[in-house]
Amino acid sequence: AVVSTQSTGTDSFFADLNGVANALDNVDARSYMDRRCVYYKLPLLESGTLGTKGNVQVVLPHITESYSSSQDPPEKTIPMCTLKNFPNAIEHTIQWARDQFEGLFTKTAENNHKFITEPKFLEKQKSGGALMSILEGLRKDLSTERPTDFTDCIRWARLLFEDNFHNTIAQLLYNFPSDQKTSSGALFWSGPKRCPTAIEFDANNSEHLDFIVAAANLRAFNFSIPTNRNRDFIKGHVSKVTVPPFKPRSGVKIAVTEAEAENMNNDDESDSEKASVILEELNAKMDELRSLNIQVADFEKDDDTNFHMDFITACSNARAASYRIAPANKHKTKLIAGKIIPAIATTTAVVAGLVSIEMYKMIQGLKDVEKYKNAFLNLALPFFAFSEPILAPKNKYYDVEWTLWDRYDIKGDITLQELLDIFENEHKLEISMLSQGVCMLYAFFMPADKRRERCGMKISELVELVTKKKLPAHKRALVLEICCNDSEGEDVDTPYINYSLP
Repeated sequence: AVVSTQSTGTDSFFADLNGVANALDNVDARSYMDRRCVYYKLPLLESGTLGTKGNVQVVLPHITESYSSSQDPPEKTIPMCTLKNFPNAIEHTIQWARDQFEGLFTKTAENNHKFITEPKFLEKQKSGGALMSILEGLRKDLSTERPTDFTDCIRWARLLFEDNFHNTIAQLLYNFPSDQKTSSGALFWSGPKRCPTAIEFDANNSEHLDFIVAAANLRAFNFSIPTNRNRDFIKGHVSKVTVPPFKPRSGVKIAVTEAEAENMNNDDESDSEKASVILEELNAKMDELRSLNIQVADFEKDDDTNFHMDFITACSNARAASYRIAPANKHKTKLIAGKIIPAIATTTAVVAGLVSIEMYKMIQGLKDVEKYKNAFLNLALPFFAFSEPILAPKNKYYDVEWTLWDRYDIKGDITLQELLDIFENEHKLEISMLSQGVCMLYAFFMPADKRRERCGMKISELVELVTKKKLPAHKRALVLEICCNDSEGEDVDTPYINYSLP
């Protein structure tokens, strides 16, 4: 959302600022503001809270590192084999349900939409098992199991319930019976491994019906079919669905360890002949498919009318019942699925006070980094720690030292050749590659004719040619990334170019 409003946060907007104090709620927004502050060379007071934890970071132009210079360690993830086959806590079943939502109503719907609207969608996918999985999903959704009315969505939801909570569990117990023992003689189903029970669907069970109502309505949303909240209507139709009997199959691999799960993911093979048959089948129906209006369900936890949290709660609790795990209500499920940690006014007050102290120092114009303090706290312990802001790391080429705050400022709309000459004559550097965003403007390995053509073009014209977009009217400068060689032909790290437009 912040990036989409760049026409508001223009050069003139930031020129009126003396500094920035952040109060943001996600890493992407923090990183964006950090990049803006580095670009416009503004001091930044970055802070945040997480329950009883809080932090304050002081960012000073040309002196300290920026917010993006360091990152928190990655969050611990639940092992794949635990999620898929051996959950033992409600957090496991909620994450599994969240993944189900993402796979069924977001990612699959995206694939369906892109296949219909983007002719080269499949060419962009990796070959092998991943491509085959996408094709099989497209065939199911757009051909063999495509719904035409809400009753089709009810039938699909009923079969999904059977597959998730009966058939998959029955197969698991076929592979690993309740009295199964390991090679050491210990019971397989022991310790954190809970022996599950296959669930028999009961339309009179309100939790089972909750799943059908939410899943059917989400399916209807994906295919732009009118939704239906009438539980009696849904209950009446779901009871009429014919469910094929399930017979466990021998030879089905089930991962017991994380390593086995990884190997199974990597072992997927592509059947090119089968893929061609599916693609031919789908292409034959393309005229019909173009009339479909596929909608993607992007997860939104705070809308109580969209069935997102209803599905995740019902899906998680059905799986929890199978594994004898205590269920969670919708509120608790929302906290866990949305990774919500309630804000505490005391923590907010402490962080606001610490930010204010550092702001007074900035207003006084203090430049001595030793006068400033980063803060880390946890009121639950209680723990308070203060440290000097970390200095910006220095890089060097020849005898020139530079940090993340430095850049080359080039003014006026010049040709690419003139830019290359400036670096060769003034900085003794040969530009081997030049890019703007994700677009490559110049590279030493380009064909000679293309290099020659581009060298004669103005930089602004070249950017518009490569990006195939007109430069926005509010754009006053371009950020150009460069790769350079020194006089001995060695790669050297250099700052970026701030290219001011006329």
